[in-house]
Amino acid sequence: MWAGTALYRAAFGAVWLLALIVVPVTCAGIEIADYDFSGSIGIEGRWYPESALHPGQRDHASGFVLEPEFYVEDVAGRSFTLAPFFRYDAADSRRTHVDLREAYLLMFGAMGDNEWELRLGVDQVFWGVVESQRLVDVINQVDFVEHPDGTAKLGQPMAHATLAGDWGVLELFGLPYHRARTFSGRHGRLRLPLVIDDDNIRYESAAEEWHLDYALRYSNSFGPLDLGLSVFDGTNREPAAQLDITPEGELNLVQYYTQIRQFGLDAQLTLGGWLFKLEAIQRAGALDLQGREEDYVATVVGIEHTIYSLFGSVAELTLFGEWHYDDRGRDATPSRSPGVFEKEIFVAARMALNDVQSTEITASFITDTGRSTRALGAGLDRRLSDRWSLHLEAIVLLGIDREDIHYSTRNDSFIELNLSYNF
Repeated sequence: MWAGTALYRAAFGAVWLLALIVVPVTCAGIEIADYDFSGSIGIEGRWYPESALHPGQRDHASGFVLEPEFYVEDVAGRSFTLAPFFRYDAADSRRTHVDLREAYLLMFGAMGDNEWELRLGVDQVFWGVVESQRLVDVINQVDFVEHPDGTAKLGQPMAHATLAGDWGVLELFGLPYHRARTFSGRHGRLRLPLVIDDDNIRYESAAEEWHLDYALRYSNSFGPLDLGLSVFDGTNREPAAQLDITPEGELNLVQYYTQIRQFGLDAQLTLGGWLFKLEAIQRAGALDLQGREEDYVATVVGIEHTIYSLFGSVAELTLFGEWHYDDRGRDATPSRSPGVFEKEIFVAARMALNDVQSTEITASFITDTGRSTRALGAGLDRRLSDRWSLHLEAIVLLGIDREDIHYSTRNDSFIELNLSYNF
């Protein structure tokens, strides 16, 4: 019943928002030059080979994902993009959720020799150059119930202004509303020992989720070097976990968000088939695992190499290697599940067959040199036809250290299959 209600609300909200845009545009006599409606719907299943550690957790989970997108553009080039998201999951009510990934108005123009662009609404922004953990990526909140690697993002309300010229690209962000991170529920897998209360969220700022955050980023290319410098001032996207007691006398965890200031650097040097990557941040105001406010520095150094025409074929193989460092040591907060951190090594390979079906095969291994936490990943992506595509993935938790905050997920290795129809 809830899922049906959620789907109804998502559909009604999307139509309502679209009407708010289309009706005024039509009444104002603005001429539409182009429009498009596309998206995908996928059915998904997960299988957890090992027995669950918590009561009520299932070994199987199934559901579907709906991701439509509407785009309209007028003769002046101004456009509006609407991309809602809906997931239904039969095993975890928290994983069943609706989000507005994108809903923004785009305008642009010229300012002397420079070009400007303005996006108003809800959007997704991705910063960074490494594969395993993008430290500098701080604009959007993580949608953790989507995937434990933390790459899925919630839509973020923003005003995003860009000015570009021969001197580089300058971006300014105004972020008027904070999104809380999503977590698995009581019956969901890949969860902490205690349930995280998503109805009781605490903030350091008196304005709570309505604190106005700011971000600034400058980027430019200097020959083979791509460089990005950023600063963020506002509500942390990574919550601290605080113990709380429910009215029924049960222990649970509450999300607490502090005010932080982060300076970031991302750089990529391209030399032939080799890419050398760096991300580094200095963050003030965040809490460590002991609940102490501590300024810290974290870095990721990586290398990527692509071998073209593998064994004389059209296939290509890309190899990745990355090393992570966090100077808080064992008190560093994990950014994903399982919580590998402190001194981390990541290696991966991706083979693209470059065939008609766009087949890609990936494999990865991640470990913490100071702990016994290790994880192995493998994936296959392939187009079955012009409309249908297949995604197969396996995450194998080879070991979770007893001191790891995600020790309760040690039996949550899984295999996932997704079959999508694109329209």
